[in-house]
Amino acid sequence: MKEEQSFTEEQEVTAAEQEPVNEAAAAEAQAEEINTQESSELERLKAEAEETQQRFVRAQADFDNFRRRTQKEKEELAKYASMKLITELVPVMDNFERAMATVPEGSETESFAKGFQMILRQLETVLASEGLAAMETVGQPFNPEFHQAIMQVESDEHEEGVVVEEVQKGYMLKDKVLRPAMVKVSS
Repeated sequence: MKEEQSFTEEQEVTAAEQEPVNEAAAAEAQAEEINTQESSELERLKAEAEETQQRFVRAQADFDNFRRRTQKEKEELAKYASMKLITELVPVMDNFERAMATVPEGSETESFAKGFQMILRQLETVLASEGLAAMETVGQPFNPEFHQAIMQVESDEHEEGVVVEEVQKGYMLKDKVLRPAMVKVSS
């Protein structure tokens, strides 16, 4: 019986010794599993943070582009704000010029013609201050961006493709063509 008791005691001692080893191994395995979970969670969070950072950078770039585009549109609008009004006033100027060309000679109409001419110059000055400028066309090479050819004429004075006569004035508003000039071109 003594042998049995000592065998049982040995088992208990071995079991007692193994219990802390098993507990330590289990704790170590559990800690490793937690580390693996934390590591995968950390990787997932890093990837999510990187994706969020990329979205933020793209949104910031989009906003900067939007801001620049809106600023450019504002400047463009301010630059050409008077375009509609000037477009409507150009035919009025044409009519003034036509009227001036038909003024009869004589002392009775001379003061009337001078007043009319002063009004025309005042209108031209106001429109010029807004950026309107008449195009110089006669003697210039034909350019479809600035000229509208209404006919071709034979000319000994000018070489082919040169504007010979201006039928209707063309106008530029700052750096845009407001109205192309109607011209006759040499052939």
